[in-house]
Amino acid sequence: MKVAILGCGAIGSVVAHAVRDGGVPGAELVGVVHAERDDPPGLPVLSIDAAIEQADLIVECAGQRALAELGPSIVASGTDLLVVSIGALADDALLASLRDTGPGRLHLCSGAIGGLDVLAATARMGGVSAVRIVTTKKAPTLVQRWMGEDVAQQLRTATEPVELMRGPAREITAAFPASANVAASVALAVGDWDLVEATVVADPNAPLTSHVITAEGSAGDYRFEIRNHPSAANPATSGVVPHAVLAAVGRLAAPTGAFA
Repeated sequence: MKVAILGCGAIGSVVAHAVRDGGVPGAELVGVVHAERDDPPGLPVLSIDAAIEQADLIVECAGQRALAELGPSIVASGTDLLVVSIGALADDALLASLRDTGPGRLHLCSGAIGGLDVLAATARMGGVSAVRIVTTKKAPTLVQRWMGEDVAQQLRTATEPVELMRGPAREITAAFPASANVAASVALAVGDWDLVEATVVADPNAPLTSHVITAEGSAGDYRFEIRNHPSAANPATSGVVPHAVLAAVGRLAAPTGAFA
């Protein structure tokens, strides 16, 4: 399976090097598409058109805006697309264009969390009545452009945990596009954006990034707690994310014996 990587930052660079070096059996790197001024050393660089022409699978690691701009043309060309920036799919029109038009297939990466398969099974069995996710990250990594300077400075100098926002998953995902993809993943797993209540907490002393997911439904009650080390290259994301991407690529390249 020929693979191109869209984006070569903290996530994409790890994925690209691993695929290039044979770390995913059955997958071959054809190149990376990136917007930075300088090309990444040691990696072949492609235009998006060349990537679409040469790759069987394009792995999006470039953020929500890039996915919205380039994703529809990728699947329309017949090339499969693996999405990391799940939060962009809060846009119903974008989700429909990626999922329903084809002929390329849309694949979603679980990223920094687990338990999505159980949530999806529970929703299918008889529905869920309540789903909550609380995401806690180091305070400075949650500063957003829409915040006033006074709020941003409070986060940079905070000494105690602060609940920044609570609301429906769609709202939280839009407000924290680099930090709340997990809320979008949970909403997509249960099939209901309005049911999922998401909370973002800024904790200056948090040694790990945590996601606590609770769900109640006819199949039972569930609680998942995930505590990830932040990425050394980009503390706004978790270090495990590129390896979740590689696992997803591996399942697509050689699916025999892998969890679906």
